[in-house]
Amino acid sequence: MATSMPQGRTELLRPDGSAVRVLVVDDEQSITELLSLALRYEGWEIRSAANGEEAMRAAFEFRPDAVVLDIMLPDMDGLAILRRLRHERADVPVLFLTAKDAVEDRITGLTAGGDDYVTKPFSLEEVVARLRGLIRRAGAGDRGNASVLRVGELTLDEESHDVYRGSQYIHLTATEFELLRFLMRNQRRVLSKAQILDRVWSYDFGGQANVVELYISYLRRKIDAGRDPMIHTRRGAGYLIKPADEVP
Repeated sequence: MATSMPQGRTELLRPDGSAVRVLVVDDEQSITELLSLALRYEGWEIRSAANGEEAMRAAFEFRPDAVVLDIMLPDMDGLAILRRLRHERADVPVLFLTAKDAVEDRITGLTAGGDDYVTKPFSLEEVVARLRGLIRRAGAGDRGNASVLRVGELTLDEESHDVYRGSQYIHLTATEFELLRFLMRNQRRVLSKAQILDRVWSYDFGGQANVVELYISYLRRKIDAGRDPMIHTRRGAGYLIKPADEVP
């Protein structure tokens, strides 16, 4: 049965026109039921899991476009599940759901490979909004306005999410892709940490902008390793990307 969308909201679909798939992992049944109801209202296909083993099995059978993952589960913690997910499916965006609210916990989850973080108690509207952003970022709900960005020998396809430096394919996570896309859309322009936090993560971490430094280092290892650098730091100002053959 088709699900009507709220007025003014653009429906997200997979590239083949089918419903976006979201896996919800939490051992509290009331939470999974509440989230599943809200996400189905978006027109998405939902599957839930109550522990790590169920989550891993569902991830490989269901092939979700995004995962809502509780950090505290009865058989393994969410970070362990995330590591296993990243080993098999590095591109699937993960939204952490946890009762922990310390900045350090947010940084731990995100730097472990998570893409976003919502704390309990949460609003359904916030979870949905964060997921919509992650799904768009990963490309599952982007069906039009595709373009290829180029900076020197580096190319980024906004539709397929393929990234190449020369002939070498570069595999990126959803957050790494969004960070690189933001840099490439603003090539040769210095972007501050605050600008990057606002655009890539949509919020800051109480001044803990070292998450930007960490993800810049991830990109450098994948884009610049063993080559003339394209990603540059302007001390006290921010970061920029430009062709490797340009004079500094």
